Amino acid sequence: MAGVYIHIPFCKSFCTYCDFYSICDQRGIGRWLDSLFREMEYRRHFFSACGNIIPSTLYIGGGTPSLLSPSQIGDIARRAEKFFRGGRRFDEFTMELNPDDLSYEKASGWKAAGVSRVSMGVQSFDDPALKWMNRRHNGAAALKAFDTLREAGFGNISLDLIFGYLIPGETSAEGMRRWNCDLETVMALKPEHISSYQMSIEAGSILGQMKAEGKYREPEDSYCAAQYELLQKILAEGGYEQYEISNFALKTDNEVSPFRSRHNSSYWTREPYIGLGPAAHSFCGRTRSWNPDDVEGYIDADGKVSPESETLSDEEIVEEKIMLGLRTAEGVSALEAAAVGCGKLEEALSCGRLALRDGRYRIPSDKWFISDDIIVNLLAE
Repeated sequence: MAGVYIHIPFCKSFCTYCDFYSICDQRGIGRWLDSLFREMEYRRHFFSACGNIIPSTLYIGGGTPSLLSPSQIGDIARRAEKFFRGGRRFDEFTMELNPDDLSYEKASGWKAAGVSRVSMGVQSFDDPALKWMNRRHNGAAALKAFDTLREAGFGNISLDLIFGYLIPGETSAEGMRRWNCDLETVMALKPEHISSYQMSIEAGSILGQMKAEGKYREPEDSYCAAQYELLQKILAEGGYEQYEISNFALKTDNEVSPFRSRHNSSYWTREPYIGLGPAAHSFCGRTRSWNPDDVEGYIDADGKVSPESETLSDEEIVEEKIMLGLRTAEGVSALEAAAVGCGKLEEALSCGRLALRDGRYRIPSDKWFISDDIIVNLLAE
């Protein structure tokens, strides 16, 4: 299913670990919105060029989308529906938000604007951890925000959690206890979806600078692996299916949980998507493109953006299908996997790094923590 992604490039502050493109000066939001609407119109034929596909999902991410008012979010949605859906509502409309931006009035307004699914960046419920991450909320605010979303009528809530880090001065045992408390708290809330990522050190982030200056100590792989294993164990016992390395959906009577992120799933199956706004990426068949990460330049372009792009070779497409497919519980077909060679497949099967079931190759869930190594080895020349 094809999708529309819109990048909101504004934040109130920068989180310690984040390297996504955003700026803290919000004075240009109005002019940015005008340019966004013009970009939508300018690129309205994107999906026609991809084979007359009609996108079914809308995802507003950032940055911090919850800085925008319900009316602004509604305006974005109506324009996207007009230019890409013939005026019809999207089947899934996800919006990212931060707990400290939330009020009942805003939540109700976003729901009235058509938001059907929210993704809230909690990251942790531990106050010292949140302070170290430079998050603007505390644990109590996260709990209150979740209750507010429920009161506003949201029945499809996703929470983000981060593992694999140590607060300066914290021991591994203390970090494990903190992580266990985070998982117990999220299980008590029972959101429909959970995304959990290992903290990575990006060169352009505050954390990357801290590491370069010797002010941050990375935890051992064994510590991160133990936290990931605990994540998988507690969520499985709590009734969640892990359908991708970092994503868990609450099980229902359906064979496949209806709470899987339909928008994100399209990335892993290489469906076409358009990215609108500064630094947003798009994909159509064998072409990937991305807008410049420059708000002022984006505003000056008045919607007529000039994305950079790359054309994938046949070999790159095959590798991408394998790499993305092996991130998911569905894995890849035997036909697709054959591209890596029978020898490598047999070797991976014999040592338990791959499993073959119903004609599909999968990475066993207890090996997902080392999935990158497995995939790199399979794709190596």
